[in-house]
Amino acid sequence: MRLSKIRGATVAVAVAVAAVTGTAGGAQAGGGFGHSATGTVFHPNPVQQLGLQNLADDKDADSAAFAAAYRRVVLTDLDGSGTLTGAYVAVKSKTGQRALAVNGAYADWHRDKDQFEQVMGYYWVTTAQHYLQHLGFGSTLRPVNQRQIELRIDQYGGDNSFFREDKANITLGKGGVDDAEDAEVIIHEYGHSVQDGQVPGFGTTLESGAIGEGFGDYLSVVVTDWATGVPTATAEACVADWDSASYTAAPHCLRRLDGNKVYPADVRGEVHADGEIWSRALWDVHNALGDVKGSTVVIEAQFDFAVDTTFHDAALKTVATAQRLYGNAAAAQVRAAFTARGIL
Repeated sequence: MRLSKIRGATVAVAVAVAAVTGTAGGAQAGGGFGHSATGTVFHPNPVQQLGLQNLADDKDADSAAFAAAYRRVVLTDLDGSGTLTGAYVAVKSKTGQRALAVNGAYADWHRDKDQFEQVMGYYWVTTAQHYLQHLGFGSTLRPVNQRQIELRIDQYGGDNSFFREDKANITLGKGGVDDAEDAEVIIHEYGHSVQDGQVPGFGTTLESGAIGEGFGDYLSVVVTDWATGVPTATAEACVADWDSASYTAAPHCLRRLDGNKVYPADVRGEVHADGEIWSRALWDVHNALGDVKGSTVVIEAQFDFAVDTTFHDAALKTVATAQRLYGNAAAAQVRAAFTARGIL
């Protein structure tokens, strides 16, 4: 099990048995998952949406301060059972009532109800998979993580979330701001599932683990940008503005994609801290090539990573992927991004 604590240290790693293409699990689009229903979510989190740095968790209490952050959205790829079970995610919860749709709609639950977080988890994992497919993965490119994972809501009491390779599931904790209230925390953890789907057991060393954390942060920002638009009230490169409200000073930010850390001078031997070196390089690739080309290069390259890859080797694979997909100019821009971080 890899405890992918979003702001602490990883604890252990185990190798999963899964298809390299990420298609294991037997739950794929077109296999009875053509149903949809409406539900209420944060889009992606209230700090980013409202630009309010003084919002407080207050033990999950709802208040008028959050009202403008709720959005009614369409949840797709459902199996039609009324539960939050679909092609790419099945939501499990042991706290509160299970979310059930009635006549094609989930109730307008808010953050004081456990069902709100269940809907959040389903919607944002599915949205992240849709982002991958929008890039061409599963059509013009090989599929990425097109399997059904389990998403466990509020079954861990700490302020922590993690992905388990051996069971292909994500657990979202409830300490502080409940992690399932922030789309960028959900997607960060889904990033680990993505890499495990591409390279089973990925992340067995400090550097490969840091790559995993950096990619999770990167994916969380590009997916929410794609789904909701680039934020104007908070910094775009800030990760998990709302979740971090419980343990950071304003302006709240768990980590950033635009820091100035370089390799090896700023290596600290802790995967989340060192992941900011990798995520800055990915962010520069994204900004140089644009969202579609940048993210396509970043994600496609990961198929060629070893489970214990180094920063240097992974960067070379990413440059080679840019060369193969988009030619010399793109490869030069990708190389420049990694060179600026001291990786190449």
